[in-house]
Amino acid sequence: MDSTTAPRPQLHPRFIMRWEASQDAHVILYPEGLIKLSPSAAEILQRCDGTRTDDKIIDDLAQAYPSQREAIAQDTASFLAVARDKGWILE
Repeated sequence: MDSTTAPRPQLHPRFIMRWEASQDAHVILYPEGLIKLSPSAAEILQRCDGTRTDDKIIDDLAQAYPSQREAIAQDTASFLAVARDKGWILE
């Protein structure tokens, strides 16, 4: 799949991501409750704006944290798979 046809994940409209001071973390809000995000999960989801492919999200994170590229690639791919499975993001 080339970059023009690759999926470009974005947060599902049912969910809202924002900073919650009371949780001291980014959270995903939805009608039934909230999901507290780890700092790395928040970094990934902030890039799921419908304009970037999975590879571009990984590249952006690797530029921000260059010494951790291999771990970033693995962790980001795993997190995106979970987020898709849970319906948090769509293409």
